[in-house]
Amino acid sequence: MRKDVAVAPDRAPVPSTVMPPMPGDAAAEATRRRTFAIISHPDAGKTTLTEKFLLYGGALTAGAGTVKARGDRRAATSDWMALERQRGISITSTVLQFRYRGHVVNLLDTPGHRDFSEDTYRVLAAADAAVMVLDAAKGIEPQTLKLFEVCHARGVPLLTFVNKWDRPGREPLALLDEIEGRIGVTPTPVTWPVGPAGDFRGVVDRRTGEYVRFTRVARGATMAPEEVVDSERAAREEGTAWEVAAEELALLDEVGADHDSELFLGGESSPTFFGSALTNFGVRVLLDAVIDLAPAPSPRLDEAAKPRSLDAPFSGFVFKVQANMDPAHRDRIAFVRVCSGHFERGMVVTHAQTHRPFATKYAHSVFGQERETVEEAWPGDVVGLVNATEVRVGDTLYLEPHVAFPAIPSFAPEHFSVARPRDTGRFKQFRKGIAQLDEEGVVQVLRDPDLGDQAPILAAVGPMQFEVAAHRLEHEFGAPATLSPTAYTVARRTDEPSAPALRAMPGVAVYERADGSRYALFESRYWLDRVLADHDGLTLEPIVGAGLGG
Repeated sequence: MRKDVAVAPDRAPVPSTVMPPMPGDAAAEATRRRTFAIISHPDAGKTTLTEKFLLYGGALTAGAGTVKARGDRRAATSDWMALERQRGISITSTVLQFRYRGHVVNLLDTPGHRDFSEDTYRVLAAADAAVMVLDAAKGIEPQTLKLFEVCHARGVPLLTFVNKWDRPGREPLALLDEIEGRIGVTPTPVTWPVGPAGDFRGVVDRRTGEYVRFTRVARGATMAPEEVVDSERAAREEGTAWEVAAEELALLDEVGADHDSELFLGGESSPTFFGSALTNFGVRVLLDAVIDLAPAPSPRLDEAAKPRSLDAPFSGFVFKVQANMDPAHRDRIAFVRVCSGHFERGMVVTHAQTHRPFATKYAHSVFGQERETVEEAWPGDVVGLVNATEVRVGDTLYLEPHVAFPAIPSFAPEHFSVARPRDTGRFKQFRKGIAQLDEEGVVQVLRDPDLGDQAPILAAVGPMQFEVAAHRLEHEFGAPATLSPTAYTVARRTDEPSAPALRAMPGVAVYERADGSRYALFESRYWLDRVLADHDGLTLEPIVGAGLGG
Protein backbone atom coordinates (compact mmCIF):
# COMPACT_ATOMS: atom_id res chain seq x y z
CA MET A 1 0.00 0.00 0.00
CA ARG A 2 1.04 3.54 -0.67
CA LYS A 3 1.05 6.27 1.87
CA ASP A 4 2.26 9.86 2.29
CA VAL A 5 5.05 10.82 4.60
CA ALA A 6 4.01 13.26 7.30
CA VAL A 7 5.47 16.67 6.53
CA ALA A 8 5.96 19.71 8.75
CA PRO A 9 3.43 22.36 7.74
CA ASP A 10 6.07 24.97 6.96
CA ARG A 11 7.76 23.05 4.18
CA ALA A 12 6.75 21.81 0.77
CA PRO A 13 5.59 18.18 1.08
CA VAL A 14 7.23 15.52 -1.01
CA PRO A 15 5.01 12.45 -1.42
CA SER A 16 6.87 9.16 -1.26
CA THR A 17 6.14 5.47 -1.71
CA VAL A 18 7.00 2.34 0.21
CA MET A 19 6.51 0.18 -2.87
CA PRO A 20 7.31 0.76 -6.55
CA PRO A 21 4.63 2.87 -8.25
CA MET A 22 1.86 0.97 -10.01
CA PRO A 23 0.75 1.72 -13.59
CA GLY A 24 -1.49 4.75 -13.55
CA ASP A 25 0.15 6.24 -10.44
CA ALA A 26 1.70 9.12 -12.41
CA ALA A 27 -1.63 10.16 -13.92
CA ALA A 28 -3.28 9.92 -10.50
CA GLU A 29 -0.55 11.98 -8.85
CA ALA A 30 -0.77 14.55 -11.66
CA THR A 31 -4.41 15.24 -10.78
CA ARG A 32 -3.19 16.44 -7.38
CA ARG A 33 -0.71 18.91 -8.90
CA ARG A 34 -1.25 22.55 -9.86
CA THR A 35 1.73 24.21 -11.52
CA PHE A 36 1.21 27.87 -12.28
CA ALA A 37 3.13 31.11 -12.78
CA ILE A 38 2.44 34.58 -11.43
CA ILE A 39 3.01 37.52 -13.79
CA SER A 40 2.59 41.24 -13.20
CA HIS A 41 4.16 44.63 -13.69
CA PRO A 42 6.46 46.03 -10.98
CA ASP A 43 4.73 47.21 -7.80
CA ALA A 44 1.45 45.45 -8.63
CA GLY A 45 1.89 43.34 -5.50
CA LYS A 46 3.07 40.08 -7.04
CA THR A 47 5.65 39.33 -4.38
CA THR A 48 3.16 40.14 -1.62
CA LEU A 49 0.55 37.88 -3.19
CA THR A 50 3.12 35.10 -3.57
CA GLU A 51 3.97 35.20 0.10
CA LYS A 52 0.30 35.33 1.10
CA PHE A 53 -0.31 32.19 -0.97
CA LEU A 54 2.43 30.58 1.09
CA LEU A 55 0.78 31.83 4.29
CA TYR A 56 -2.58 30.33 3.31
CA GLY A 57 -0.86 27.14 2.21
CA GLY A 58 0.86 26.77 5.58
CA ALA A 59 4.32 27.10 4.06
CA LEU A 60 4.97 30.28 6.04
CA THR A 61 4.04 31.25 9.56
CA ALA A 62 3.14 34.61 11.04
CA GLY A 63 4.95 36.32 13.81
CA ALA A 64 5.62 39.81 15.17
CA GLY A 65 3.29 41.35 12.63
CA THR A 66 5.06 40.02 9.56
CA VAL A 67 5.03 36.85 7.51
CA LYS A 68 8.07 34.74 8.29
CA ALA A 69 9.68 31.56 7.06
CA ARG A 70 10.89 28.58 9.05
CA GLY A 71 13.47 29.42 11.65
CA ASP A 72 11.94 32.92 12.10
CA ARG A 73 13.74 34.20 9.01
CA ARG A 74 12.26 36.89 6.77
CA ALA A 75 10.09 35.40 4.11
CA ALA A 76 11.54 37.17 1.10
CA THR A 77 11.43 33.73 -0.43
CA SER A 78 10.69 34.79 -3.98
CA ASP A 79 12.96 37.85 -4.30
CA TRP A 80 16.11 36.21 -2.94
CA MET A 81 18.76 37.84 -5.13
CA ALA A 82 20.66 40.78 -3.59
CA LEU A 83 19.95 43.06 -6.56
CA GLU A 84 16.23 42.26 -6.30
CA ARG A 85 16.19 43.46 -2.71
CA GLN A 86 18.14 46.60 -3.60
CA ARG A 87 15.83 47.50 -6.48
CA GLY A 88 12.61 46.23 -4.89
CA ILE A 89 11.60 44.29 -8.03
CA SER A 90 11.76 40.70 -9.23
CA ILE A 91 14.48 40.13 -11.79
CA THR A 92 14.66 36.34 -11.86
CA SER A 93 12.10 33.56 -11.70
CA THR A 94 11.71 31.49 -8.54
CA VAL A 95 10.19 28.10 -7.72
CA LEU A 96 8.09 27.61 -4.58
CA GLN A 97 6.25 24.41 -3.63
CA PHE A 98 3.65 23.91 -0.91
CA ARG A 99 0.55 21.84 -0.13
CA TYR A 100 -3.00 23.18 -0.08
CA ARG A 101 -6.30 21.31 0.16
CA GLY A 102 -4.65 17.97 -0.46
CA HIS A 103 -2.89 19.23 -3.59
CA VAL A 104 0.78 19.90 -4.27
CA VAL A 105 1.09 23.45 -5.58
CA ASN A 106 4.13 24.41 -7.67
CA LEU A 107 4.22 28.19 -7.82
CA LEU A 108 6.59 29.77 -10.35
CA ASP A 109 7.24 33.40 -9.56
CA THR A 110 8.37 35.47 -12.56
CA PRO A 111 10.23 38.74 -13.10
CA GLY A 112 8.03 41.81 -13.06
CA HIS A 113 9.33 43.86 -15.98
CA ARG A 114 9.13 43.56 -19.77
CA ASP A 115 12.94 43.59 -19.97
CA PHE A 116 12.85 40.09 -18.48
CA SER A 117 9.99 38.80 -20.64
CA GLU A 118 12.26 36.12 -22.10
CA ASP A 119 12.72 34.61 -18.63
CA THR A 120 8.95 34.82 -18.14
CA TYR A 121 8.45 32.95 -21.41
CA ARG A 122 10.74 30.14 -20.24
CA VAL A 123 8.81 29.85 -16.98
CA LEU A 124 5.48 29.79 -18.83
CA ALA A 125 6.80 26.83 -20.82
CA ALA A 126 6.82 24.93 -17.51
CA ALA A 127 3.46 26.19 -16.22
CA ASP A 128 -0.03 24.87 -16.84
CA ALA A 129 -1.70 28.19 -15.98
CA ALA A 130 -0.86 31.72 -14.85
CA VAL A 131 -2.21 34.34 -12.49
CA MET A 132 -2.02 37.89 -13.86
CA VAL A 133 -1.83 40.50 -11.09
CA LEU A 134 -3.02 44.03 -11.89
CA ASP A 135 -2.85 47.20 -9.82
CA ALA A 136 -6.40 48.52 -9.38
CA ALA A 137 -5.19 52.07 -10.02
CA LYS A 138 -2.93 51.36 -13.01
CA GLY A 139 -4.43 48.44 -14.90
CA ILE A 140 -2.25 47.10 -17.72
CA GLU A 141 0.82 49.30 -18.02
CA PRO A 142 2.69 49.68 -21.34
CA GLN A 143 6.02 48.56 -19.88
CA THR A 144 4.63 45.14 -19.02
CA LEU A 145 2.12 44.63 -21.81
CA LYS A 146 4.64 42.29 -23.47
CA LEU A 147 4.54 39.96 -20.46
CA PHE A 148 0.81 39.49 -20.85
CA GLU A 149 1.13 39.15 -24.62
CA VAL A 150 3.64 36.36 -24.04
CA CYS A 151 1.16 34.54 -21.82
CA HIS A 152 -1.70 35.01 -24.28
CA ALA A 153 0.47 33.98 -27.24
CA ARG A 154 1.26 30.65 -25.57
CA GLY A 155 -2.45 30.03 -24.95
CA VAL A 156 -1.77 29.63 -21.24
CA PRO A 157 -5.00 29.64 -19.18
CA LEU A 158 -4.99 32.95 -17.34
CA LEU A 159 -6.60 33.94 -14.05
CA THR A 160 -6.70 37.68 -13.29
CA PHE A 161 -6.36 39.19 -9.82
CA VAL A 162 -7.15 42.90 -9.54
CA ASN A 163 -5.03 43.80 -6.52
CA LYS A 164 -4.89 46.78 -4.12
CA TRP A 165 -8.67 47.29 -4.02
CA ASP A 166 -8.13 48.63 -0.51
CA ARG A 167 -6.55 51.72 -2.10
CA PRO A 168 -8.01 54.36 -4.43
CA GLY A 169 -8.24 53.05 -7.98
CA ARG A 170 -10.26 52.89 -11.15
CA GLU A 171 -13.80 51.74 -11.83
CA PRO A 172 -14.02 47.93 -12.01
CA LEU A 173 -15.97 47.89 -15.29
CA ALA A 174 -13.34 50.15 -16.90
CA LEU A 175 -10.61 47.70 -15.86
CA LEU A 176 -12.49 44.82 -17.48
CA ASP A 177 -12.75 46.80 -20.73
CA GLU A 178 -9.02 47.50 -20.66
CA ILE A 179 -8.08 43.84 -20.14
CA GLU A 180 -10.13 42.78 -23.12
CA GLY A 181 -8.98 45.68 -25.30
CA ARG A 182 -5.27 45.47 -24.54
CA ILE A 183 -4.54 41.72 -24.55
CA GLY A 184 -7.58 40.25 -26.28
CA VAL A 185 -8.67 38.05 -23.37
CA THR A 186 -12.28 38.31 -22.15
CA PRO A 187 -12.41 38.84 -18.36
CA THR A 188 -15.19 36.91 -16.63
CA PRO A 189 -15.56 38.13 -13.03
CA VAL A 190 -15.91 35.32 -10.50
CA THR A 191 -15.88 37.73 -7.55
CA TRP A 192 -17.08 41.32 -7.55
CA PRO A 193 -16.07 44.01 -5.05
CA VAL A 194 -18.50 45.64 -2.67
CA GLY A 195 -17.28 49.15 -2.08
CA PRO A 196 -15.23 51.27 -4.50
CA ALA A 197 -11.45 51.00 -4.70
CA GLY A 198 -10.17 52.48 -1.45
CA ASP A 199 -13.29 51.47 0.53
CA PHE A 200 -13.17 47.70 0.19
CA ARG A 201 -15.86 45.87 2.21
CA GLY A 202 -15.86 42.39 0.67
CA VAL A 203 -16.73 40.46 -2.47
CA VAL A 204 -19.76 38.75 -3.96
CA ASP A 205 -18.98 35.29 -5.30
CA ARG A 206 -20.98 35.22 -8.54
CA ARG A 207 -21.00 31.40 -8.55
CA THR A 208 -22.97 31.18 -5.31
CA GLY A 209 -24.35 34.69 -4.85
CA GLU A 210 -22.79 34.82 -1.38
CA TYR A 211 -21.43 38.08 -0.03
CA VAL A 212 -18.17 37.52 1.86
CA ARG A 213 -17.17 40.37 4.14
CA PHE A 214 -13.58 40.70 5.29
CA THR A 215 -12.04 41.92 8.53
CA ARG A 216 -8.62 43.52 8.60
CA VAL A 217 -5.81 42.00 10.62
CA ALA A 218 -2.67 43.81 11.69
CA ARG A 219 -0.29 44.09 8.72
CA GLY A 220 -1.96 41.13 7.05
CA ALA A 221 0.03 38.81 9.31
CA THR A 222 -2.72 36.20 9.60
CA MET A 223 -5.54 34.97 7.39
CA ALA A 224 -8.26 37.57 6.98
CA PRO A 225 -11.43 36.61 8.91
CA GLU A 226 -14.37 36.13 6.53
CA GLU A 227 -18.07 36.45 7.24
CA VAL A 228 -20.84 35.31 4.90
CA VAL A 229 -23.60 37.93 4.96
CA ASP A 230 -27.05 37.47 3.39
CA SER A 231 -28.25 40.05 0.85
CA GLU A 232 -30.87 41.66 3.08
CA ARG A 233 -28.39 42.30 5.84
CA ALA A 234 -25.76 43.44 3.33
CA ALA A 235 -28.19 45.97 1.83
CA ARG A 236 -28.96 47.28 5.31
CA GLU A 237 -25.38 47.47 6.58
CA GLU A 238 -23.42 48.36 3.43
CA GLY A 239 -25.88 50.94 2.06
CA THR A 240 -24.82 52.65 -1.16
CA ALA A 241 -21.81 50.37 -1.63
CA TRP A 242 -24.15 47.37 -1.85
CA GLU A 243 -26.57 49.16 -4.19
CA VAL A 244 -23.78 50.03 -6.64
CA ALA A 245 -22.38 46.49 -6.54
CA ALA A 246 -25.85 45.02 -7.12
CA GLU A 247 -26.37 47.22 -10.19
CA GLU A 248 -22.98 46.22 -11.61
CA LEU A 249 -23.68 42.54 -10.95
CA ALA A 250 -26.98 42.80 -12.78
CA LEU A 251 -25.16 44.31 -15.76
CA LEU A 252 -22.61 41.47 -15.77
CA ASP A 253 -25.42 38.92 -15.70
CA GLU A 254 -27.15 40.69 -18.57
CA VAL A 255 -24.10 40.60 -20.86
CA GLY A 256 -23.30 37.00 -19.92
CA ALA A 257 -19.87 37.65 -18.42
CA ASP A 258 -19.78 34.23 -16.81
CA HIS A 259 -16.92 31.79 -16.42
CA ASP A 260 -16.68 29.30 -19.28
CA SER A 261 -14.25 26.45 -18.59
CA GLU A 262 -13.64 25.66 -22.26
CA LEU A 263 -12.85 29.27 -23.19
CA PHE A 264 -10.63 29.63 -20.11
CA LEU A 265 -8.61 26.50 -20.84
CA GLY A 266 -8.25 27.69 -24.44
CA GLY A 267 -6.73 30.98 -23.29
CA GLU A 268 -9.65 33.05 -24.59
CA SER A 269 -11.23 34.14 -21.30
CA SER A 270 -9.88 34.89 -17.85
CA PRO A 271 -11.70 34.29 -14.54
CA THR A 272 -11.26 37.57 -12.67
CA PHE A 273 -11.02 38.20 -8.94
CA PHE A 274 -10.79 41.36 -6.85
CA GLY A 275 -8.87 41.69 -3.61
CA SER A 276 -5.95 43.03 -1.64
CA ALA A 277 -2.88 40.91 -1.09
CA LEU A 278 -1.64 43.30 1.60
CA THR A 279 -4.72 42.78 3.79
CA ASN A 280 -5.31 39.19 2.60
CA PHE A 281 -8.75 40.15 1.28
CA GLY A 282 -9.67 37.69 -1.47
CA VAL A 283 -6.45 35.67 -1.27
CA ARG A 284 -8.17 32.47 -0.14
CA VAL A 285 -10.80 32.71 -2.87
CA LEU A 286 -8.08 33.13 -5.50
CA LEU A 287 -6.00 30.23 -4.18
CA ASP A 288 -9.11 28.06 -4.12
CA ALA A 289 -9.70 29.02 -7.76
CA VAL A 290 -6.20 27.84 -8.68
CA ILE A 291 -7.14 24.42 -7.29
CA ASP A 292 -10.67 24.35 -8.70
CA LEU A 293 -10.21 26.01 -12.11
CA ALA A 294 -6.57 25.71 -13.19
CA PRO A 295 -5.79 22.54 -15.15
CA ALA A 296 -3.78 19.66 -13.77
CA PRO A 297 -0.70 18.56 -15.74
CA SER A 298 -1.58 16.90 -19.04
CA PRO A 299 0.45 14.95 -21.64
CA ARG A 300 3.05 17.23 -23.20
CA LEU A 301 3.76 17.28 -26.93
CA ASP A 302 7.22 16.21 -28.07
CA GLU A 303 9.19 17.56 -31.04
CA ALA A 304 7.05 15.45 -33.39
CA ALA A 305 3.87 16.93 -31.84
CA LYS A 306 3.04 13.56 -30.24
CA PRO A 307 1.84 13.56 -26.63
CA ARG A 308 4.00 11.84 -24.03
CA SER A 309 1.59 9.95 -21.77
CA LEU A 310 1.68 10.93 -18.11
CA ASP A 311 2.15 7.26 -17.24
CA ALA A 312 5.09 6.84 -19.64
CA PRO A 313 8.53 6.44 -18.04
CA PHE A 314 10.09 9.57 -16.57
CA SER A 315 10.70 12.56 -18.80
CA GLY A 316 11.25 16.23 -18.08
CA PHE A 317 12.60 19.38 -19.63
CA VAL A 318 14.88 22.10 -18.32
CA PHE A 319 13.24 25.52 -18.27
CA LYS A 320 15.72 27.40 -16.09
CA VAL A 321 19.38 27.30 -15.08
CA GLN A 322 20.62 29.35 -12.14
CA ALA A 323 24.12 29.64 -10.68
CA ASN A 324 25.22 30.86 -7.28
CA MET A 325 21.87 30.52 -5.50
CA ASP A 326 23.97 29.31 -2.58
CA PRO A 327 26.89 31.79 -2.34
CA ALA A 328 28.72 29.46 0.05
CA HIS A 329 28.97 26.70 -2.57
CA ARG A 330 28.83 28.57 -5.91
CA ASP A 331 26.78 25.78 -7.41
CA ARG A 332 24.62 25.58 -10.51
CA ILE A 333 21.05 24.28 -10.54
CA ALA A 334 19.04 23.09 -13.53
CA PHE A 335 15.29 23.34 -12.90
CA VAL A 336 13.42 20.42 -14.50
CA ARG A 337 9.66 20.28 -14.99
CA VAL A 338 8.58 16.65 -14.70
CA CYS A 339 6.41 15.81 -17.72
CA SER A 340 5.76 12.10 -17.29
CA GLY A 341 6.39 9.15 -15.07
CA HIS A 342 7.92 8.82 -11.64
CA PHE A 343 11.16 10.64 -10.82
CA GLU A 344 13.34 8.98 -8.18
CA ARG A 345 16.53 10.52 -6.87
CA GLY A 346 19.58 8.64 -8.06
CA MET A 347 17.99 7.28 -11.22
CA VAL A 348 20.20 7.43 -14.31
CA VAL A 349 18.41 9.12 -17.18
CA THR A 350 19.44 10.05 -20.71
CA HIS A 351 20.28 13.59 -21.75
CA ALA A 352 18.50 13.86 -25.11
CA GLN A 353 20.81 16.51 -26.57
CA THR A 354 24.05 14.56 -25.95
CA HIS A 355 22.61 11.01 -25.71
CA ARG A 356 24.74 10.54 -22.61
CA PRO A 357 23.65 9.03 -19.30
CA PHE A 358 22.94 11.54 -16.56
CA ALA A 359 22.88 10.71 -12.82
CA THR A 360 20.37 12.48 -10.58
CA LYS A 361 21.99 11.89 -7.20
CA TYR A 362 21.89 15.57 -6.24
CA ALA A 363 18.19 16.30 -6.66
CA HIS A 364 16.44 18.92 -4.59
CA SER A 365 13.06 20.47 -4.08
CA VAL A 366 13.46 24.24 -4.12
CA PHE A 367 11.69 26.78 -1.97
CA GLY A 368 12.97 30.15 -3.16
CA GLN A 369 16.64 30.15 -2.24
CA GLU A 370 16.21 27.27 0.20
CA ARG A 371 16.41 23.64 -0.83
CA GLU A 372 16.24 20.14 0.52
CA THR A 373 16.85 16.70 -0.94
CA VAL A 374 13.88 15.32 -2.85
CA GLU A 375 13.45 11.57 -3.15
CA GLU A 376 10.73 11.54 -5.81
CA ALA A 377 8.51 13.71 -7.96
CA TRP A 378 5.57 13.40 -10.33
CA PRO A 379 4.24 15.18 -13.43
CA GLY A 380 3.91 18.89 -12.73
CA ASP A 381 6.58 18.96 -10.04
CA VAL A 382 9.82 20.87 -10.41
CA VAL A 383 13.13 19.24 -9.45
CA GLY A 384 16.40 21.12 -9.02
CA LEU A 385 19.41 19.16 -10.24
CA VAL A 386 22.58 20.50 -8.65
CA ASN A 387 25.79 20.90 -10.68
CA ALA A 388 24.20 19.64 -13.88
CA THR A 389 26.97 21.27 -15.88
CA GLU A 390 26.11 19.81 -19.28
CA VAL A 391 22.40 20.66 -19.12
CA ARG A 392 21.07 23.78 -20.84
CA VAL A 393 17.74 25.58 -20.95
CA GLY A 394 15.37 23.68 -23.23
CA ASP A 395 17.10 20.31 -22.85
CA THR A 396 15.20 17.04 -22.26
CA LEU A 397 15.96 14.26 -19.78
CA TYR A 398 14.22 10.91 -20.05
CA LEU A 399 14.04 7.19 -19.41
CA GLU A 400 13.37 4.99 -22.43
CA PRO A 401 11.56 5.26 -24.74
CA HIS A 402 13.34 8.23 -26.26
CA VAL A 403 11.65 11.64 -26.21
CA ALA A 404 12.75 15.20 -26.89
CA PHE A 405 10.54 18.18 -26.15
CA PRO A 406 10.60 21.31 -28.34
CA ALA A 407 13.38 23.79 -27.60
CA ILE A 408 12.48 27.09 -25.99
CA PRO A 409 13.06 29.83 -28.59
CA SER A 410 15.03 33.00 -27.93
CA PHE A 411 13.52 36.46 -28.22
CA ALA A 412 14.82 38.98 -30.70
CA PRO A 413 17.39 41.18 -28.90
CA GLU A 414 16.85 44.92 -29.17
CA HIS A 415 19.83 46.27 -27.18
CA PHE A 416 23.54 45.52 -27.63
CA SER A 417 26.57 46.34 -25.46
CA VAL A 418 30.24 45.37 -25.60
CA ALA A 419 31.52 43.82 -22.37
CA ARG A 420 35.15 44.19 -21.28
CA PRO A 421 36.79 43.22 -17.97
CA ARG A 422 38.00 46.20 -15.96
CA ASP A 423 40.88 44.14 -14.63
CA THR A 424 42.62 42.00 -17.25
CA GLY A 425 44.03 39.92 -14.40
CA ARG A 426 40.46 38.75 -13.76
CA PHE A 427 39.89 37.60 -17.33
CA LYS A 428 39.44 33.94 -16.34
CA GLN A 429 36.64 34.91 -13.95
CA PHE A 430 35.17 37.24 -16.58
CA ARG A 431 35.08 34.47 -19.19
CA LYS A 432 33.48 32.05 -16.75
CA GLY A 433 30.87 34.61 -15.73
CA ILE A 434 30.01 35.50 -19.33
CA ALA A 435 29.55 31.84 -20.21
CA GLN A 436 27.33 31.24 -17.20
CA LEU A 437 25.11 34.28 -17.90
CA ASP A 438 24.71 33.02 -21.46
CA GLU A 439 23.72 29.52 -20.31
CA GLU A 440 21.15 30.96 -17.89
CA GLY A 441 19.71 33.27 -20.53
CA VAL A 442 20.37 36.39 -18.47
CA VAL A 443 21.69 37.88 -21.72
CA GLN A 444 22.55 36.46 -25.12
CA VAL A 445 26.33 36.44 -25.64
CA LEU A 446 27.62 37.08 -29.16
CA ARG A 447 31.29 36.60 -30.01
CA ASP A 448 33.50 37.72 -32.85
CA PRO A 449 35.21 34.52 -34.09
CA ASP A 450 38.56 36.36 -34.19
CA LEU A 451 38.29 37.88 -30.70
CA GLY A 452 36.48 35.18 -28.71
CA ASP A 453 35.77 36.37 -25.17
CA GLN A 454 38.03 39.44 -25.40
CA ALA A 455 35.11 41.79 -26.11
CA PRO A 456 31.83 39.88 -26.50
CA ILE A 457 28.61 41.66 -27.32
CA LEU A 458 25.80 41.19 -24.83
CA ALA A 459 22.39 41.20 -26.52
CA ALA A 460 19.22 41.80 -24.52
CA VAL A 461 15.50 42.36 -24.83
CA GLY A 462 15.73 45.31 -22.42
CA PRO A 463 18.48 47.42 -20.85
CA MET A 464 17.81 46.22 -17.30
CA GLN A 465 19.32 42.88 -18.32
CA PHE A 466 22.67 44.65 -18.69
CA GLU A 467 22.39 45.96 -15.14
CA VAL A 468 21.80 42.44 -13.86
CA ALA A 469 24.69 41.06 -15.92
CA ALA A 470 27.13 43.72 -14.68
CA HIS A 471 26.04 43.24 -11.07
CA ARG A 472 26.43 39.48 -11.20
CA LEU A 473 29.79 39.61 -12.99
CA GLU A 474 31.16 41.80 -10.22
CA HIS A 475 29.53 40.30 -7.13
CA GLU A 476 29.24 36.61 -8.02
CA PHE A 477 32.22 36.05 -10.31
CA GLY A 478 34.62 38.71 -9.03
CA ALA A 479 35.01 40.19 -12.50
CA PRO A 480 33.89 43.85 -12.66
CA ALA A 481 33.13 44.74 -16.27
CA THR A 482 32.51 47.80 -18.38
CA LEU A 483 29.49 47.62 -20.67
CA SER A 484 29.58 50.04 -23.60
CA PRO A 485 26.54 50.56 -25.86
CA THR A 486 27.01 49.82 -29.55
CA ALA A 487 25.43 51.39 -32.62
CA TYR A 488 23.55 48.18 -33.45
CA THR A 489 19.77 48.20 -33.08
CA VAL A 490 18.46 45.09 -34.82
CA ALA A 491 19.57 41.48 -35.31
CA ARG A 492 18.78 38.74 -37.80
CA ARG A 493 19.76 35.10 -37.86
CA THR A 494 22.16 34.25 -40.70
CA ASP A 495 24.34 31.35 -41.85
CA GLU A 496 27.96 30.59 -42.75
CA PRO A 497 27.63 31.12 -46.55
CA SER A 498 26.11 34.58 -46.01
CA ALA A 499 28.59 35.73 -43.38
CA PRO A 500 31.51 36.92 -45.62
CA ALA A 501 29.28 39.18 -47.72
CA LEU A 502 27.61 40.64 -44.67
CA ARG A 503 30.91 41.29 -42.90
CA ALA A 504 32.11 43.26 -45.93
CA MET A 505 29.19 45.70 -45.68
CA PRO A 506 29.37 48.95 -43.69
CA GLY A 507 27.10 49.14 -40.66
CA VAL A 508 26.84 45.34 -40.42
CA ALA A 509 28.63 42.80 -38.21
CA VAL A 510 28.32 39.05 -37.84
CA TYR A 511 28.73 37.40 -34.45
CA GLU A 512 28.34 33.83 -33.24
CA ARG A 513 26.56 32.30 -30.26
CA ALA A 514 27.93 29.42 -28.21
CA ASP A 515 25.51 27.03 -29.91
CA GLY A 516 27.00 27.85 -33.32
CA SER A 517 24.15 30.05 -34.56
CA ARG A 518 25.08 33.34 -36.25
CA TYR A 519 23.55 36.78 -35.78
CA ALA A 520 23.92 39.61 -38.27
CA LEU A 521 23.73 42.97 -36.47
CA PHE A 522 22.59 46.14 -38.23
CA GLU A 523 22.92 49.75 -37.16
CA SER A 524 19.40 50.56 -38.33
CA ARG A 525 16.27 48.84 -39.55
CA TYR A 526 16.47 51.05 -42.63
CA TRP A 527 19.86 49.57 -43.53
CA LEU A 528 18.53 46.06 -42.94
CA ASP A 529 15.67 46.75 -45.36
CA ARG A 530 18.18 48.01 -47.97
CA VAL A 531 20.29 44.88 -47.65
CA LEU A 532 17.21 42.66 -47.94
CA ALA A 533 16.09 44.53 -51.05
CA ASP A 534 19.50 44.46 -52.78
CA HIS A 535 20.73 40.97 -51.86
CA ASP A 536 18.20 38.21 -52.46
CA GLY A 537 20.59 35.35 -51.84
CA LEU A 538 21.52 36.21 -48.25
CA THR A 539 20.02 34.40 -45.28
CA LEU A 540 18.53 36.95 -42.88
CA GLU A 541 15.80 35.37 -40.78
CA PRO A 542 13.85 37.06 -37.98
CA ILE A 543 14.70 35.93 -34.45
CA VAL A 544 11.29 35.38 -32.93
CA GLY A 545 10.08 34.01 -29.62
CA ALA A 546 6.41 33.45 -28.87
CA GLY A 547 5.39 35.34 -31.97
CA LEU A 548 6.86 38.50 -30.48
CA GLY A 549 9.79 40.64 -31.44
CA GLY A 550 11.72 40.06 -34.63
